[in-house]
Amino acid sequence: MILHPSLVPNQIGHDIPATADTIAVFDPHTAREIARIPRSGKAEIDAAVAAARAAQPDWDATPGVRRGEILHHIANLIEARSDELSRIVAAEAGKRLADARGETAAAVQCARFFAGEGQRMFGRTMPSGMAGRWAMTIRRPCGVAGLIIAANTPAPNFAWKVFPALICGNGVVLKTAEDTPISSWLLGRLCEEAGLPKGVLNIVHGLGAEAGQALVEHPDVDMISFTGSTRVGRLIAETAGRQLKKVSLELGGKNALVVCDDADLDLAVKWTLLAAFSNAGQRCAAGSRIVVFDKVYDAFVDRLLTATRALKLGTADDCDLGPVINQRQLDNMVGAIERAVAGGAALLCGGAPATSADLPGYYLQPTLMTDPDPDSELARTELFGPITALYRVPDFDHAVSLVNRSPYGLTASVHTRDIDRALTFARKAHVGVAVVNGGTHGSEAHMPFGGLNASGNGTREPGTEALDVYSELRVVYLNSQPPH
Repeated sequence: MILHPSLVPNQIGHDIPATADTIAVFDPHTAREIARIPRSGKAEIDAAVAAARAAQPDWDATPGVRRGEILHHIANLIEARSDELSRIVAAEAGKRLADARGETAAAVQCARFFAGEGQRMFGRTMPSGMAGRWAMTIRRPCGVAGLIIAANTPAPNFAWKVFPALICGNGVVLKTAEDTPISSWLLGRLCEEAGLPKGVLNIVHGLGAEAGQALVEHPDVDMISFTGSTRVGRLIAETAGRQLKKVSLELGGKNALVVCDDADLDLAVKWTLLAAFSNAGQRCAAGSRIVVFDKVYDAFVDRLLTATRALKLGTADDCDLGPVINQRQLDNMVGAIERAVAGGAALLCGGAPATSADLPGYYLQPTLMTDPDPDSELARTELFGPITALYRVPDFDHAVSLVNRSPYGLTASVHTRDIDRALTFARKAHVGVAVVNGGTHGSEAHMPFGGLNASGNGTREPGTEALDVYSELRVVYLNSQPPH
């Protein structure tokens, strides 16, 4: 039994009445309404920012070690309530319960990692060129952090932004993903139960064009961290740039998985299926371009096609992929497939909605395509669904060239038994994350994640690099006089 209110409220320091307008939240597997959220706008964002601004000085004055202790308490509560949180994630995001449990565990791991950083908010002490002068740097919080998260992995997405922002001493306003807000509501409650002072973390529900835009434009928000599409990221960057506001952008990807002629083909097929179709392809790090050497192309495609056709759709324990997040996304992907076929790409399997009495929600058949124009929409646009395209190349140099022929630069993978090839690929692929003999996905809480070009603006979250996003370095000079 999942216990949450039918109207999931905002969490704002000193609660204010929510707008009368509401938005429905649907279970993507059943397409049934499971909750409603406030359709928040400028008034709710103003209140949340004011609450964060008022609470932030005391939170900043709380020693980092103590802030870390509170994050440890939060981690313990998430772990204790993991079944409840996992069931909420499974329902609102259309996942297998096992996958939702894995995401909950990832949120716990992230909380514990950043809790430890409360003991390691390091600056540096450096020699000065002047006698009697000490030179050092210290970390200071940005102030009020505005956070906007995506719907694909709701619990880790909350953790990746909220916990580093908190450990650095910021007041926080989180704009949830309107498709998956219930997990953020529960996580916010657990943060307060763990001892996080009221007003330090504020959670506002609503649409991106309304609540999200109001948060980005707010003059009292000191920094913005956004995960989502490149199109929206560009708009946020323009707004932040006019205000000279600090911004961290983790955007889309069109990630390539390369299968060399010396690859273990069974292993390559296994990782291609996971990279392309797990989480219904709804990962910024999903493998949406499969680049295969000509020598093994036919053998690889035969194995991949057989394995893809055997995938089972649904959210039961024995299923391989679930639905996409909403009807709009499903319609967009079907349209993209139709345009690709009209443009000359060949459809090997899938390509249509998978609706039935057992699958009443937003399901797309896992889709394999071949021979798309490398400059087409299919090759250069993130579709965020279970769609991947195959490309035939003669050799390694052509493979690397095709990997880099993309507006994005998030992740890439190569399958090879040759260590020299692997290391060369890691150096030459223009991406933020390079993987050898694995999928294009699989980030960890203690490692930096982010990409190049249209995949982001160069910042990295999480890992210790996230401290650079959520804090500022201050230089301190201490002048001393010789004793008399």
